[in-house]
Amino acid sequence: MSGKVRILRGAAVAAVFALLLLPFVGPAAAADGPVVTLSATQAGTGGSITAGGTGWRPHTLLMLLVCGRATPSRGVIGGTNSCANADGRAVTTDAKGAFSKELPVAEPPVPCPCVVHVATVTGAKAEADAVLEVAGHPVAPLPAEDTEGRLSVLSDTRLTGSGSLLTWFGAPPSRTLVFTVGNSGTGTIKDPVFQVGSAHGVFAPQWDDRQWQGTLAPGRKAEVRLPVELSAGAHGDYTVSLKYDGKVLAEQPWGVGRPWGVTLFWLLLCLVVPAALFRIGMAVVDRVRPHRPGGASRNAHRRLPRPALRLRLPLPRSRTADTPHSTPTLPWFTPGSVPGDPAGRLSAPHPDSPTSPTTPTRKGPT
Repeated sequence: MSGKVRILRGAAVAAVFALLLLPFVGPAAAADGPVVTLSATQAGTGGSITAGGTGWRPHTLLMLLVCGRATPSRGVIGGTNSCANADGRAVTTDAKGAFSKELPVAEPPVPCPCVVHVATVTGAKAEADAVLEVAGHPVAPLPAEDTEGRLSVLSDTRLTGSGSLLTWFGAPPSRTLVFTVGNSGTGTIKDPVFQVGSAHGVFAPQWDDRQWQGTLAPGRKAEVRLPVELSAGAHGDYTVSLKYDGKVLAEQPWGVGRPWGVTLFWLLLCLVVPAALFRIGMAVVDRVRPHRPGGASRNAHRRLPRPALRLRLPLPRSRTADTPHSTPTLPWFTPGSVPGDPAGRLSAPHPDSPTSPTTPTRKGPT
């Protein structure tokens, strides 16, 4: 009887310890990474399934896609180009990092094996896959796995550099994409060729090849710096993507400011050109305008005449007979009647002056 009591006591103590350790077991299991579950592992085109998940970051936007040529162990070969992007769905995780979303089943553009691919849209990158058999869709074996060098991004990408005065006037904005890569394969990678793409808004990225000069041995890592350049006058929200061996490795947002120098140039042009044309037109009109009679100047209409009220006083008469001089006149005398002039004397008449015929003198009787 005492042995049974001891067994019951041991079971009770074990149960108490299990209850105490339960809160610590949950986070440890969630630390293994995000998980995706499906309501059905096989469905036909046109149907739908419910996808759920746990272990994701809280309040994170996720994208759900049906992708071909993929397995949970190898991921999606070819990136989102192997997925039915038009039938994808977006969902936001709750406060515990869980979600549930109904997803339509659509045929991917490449053969199966297929998966439901779930990946984060913003923030740190995280993804998970769940196997899905799409009924009626062709199946093809996966390409042989490369057992040589395998390149992977080990750090978050970042854009370094800044604009210049020429960028403010519409020159192409340029930055440097910096990230750290590692070789997780068994072979050496030499001079890998990356693809850098830039996309504006919802448009697809335009890819450019960028070769990194260097050798990466197995288990080694290195920092890679690749130039990124946009078109002239680009502005707005851009996304810079990094691709290697057909797989998108990272994405980096880039906000490009508006080239206000171009706007300022056009504003000045709209003010200067009309003013210059107005000045040219006025000059032409002023030149072709007929002249005023009397040889007046073209700009005579702009000059107002000043009233001349100068008073001219008589100057002393020179006694030198051979020096020509002009007799000054007063404004209230007419020429020929100036005092002191021979033609207008104010003194008594000379005896030799002729007697006016109109006033005859008769001698009366004495």
